[in-house]
Amino acid sequence: MGKLYGNCDLPKKSPLSAEDKRGNRELSGARARNKHAIGLVKRFLILAERRNRRRRFGLRFSLIAGSCNFDLAN
Repeated sequence: MGKLYGNCDLPKKSPLSAEDKRGNRELSGARARNKHAIGLVKRFLILAERRNRRRRFGLRFSLIAGSCNFDLAN
């Protein structure tokens, strides 16, 4: 098992109560939204490929994230 951090949430294992099931569903929904957002940003191939990754990466990521947020807001 990998190193665990204090601010990470892991799903509960069996046996599950009704409250644990609800919590696992909420956690999985949040993970799905995060994965969809990462996938949306990776559609810009400049972030998905590995070459030229260091030069002004922060600027590129901020511009692409702003564009994605603008599209999601409209």
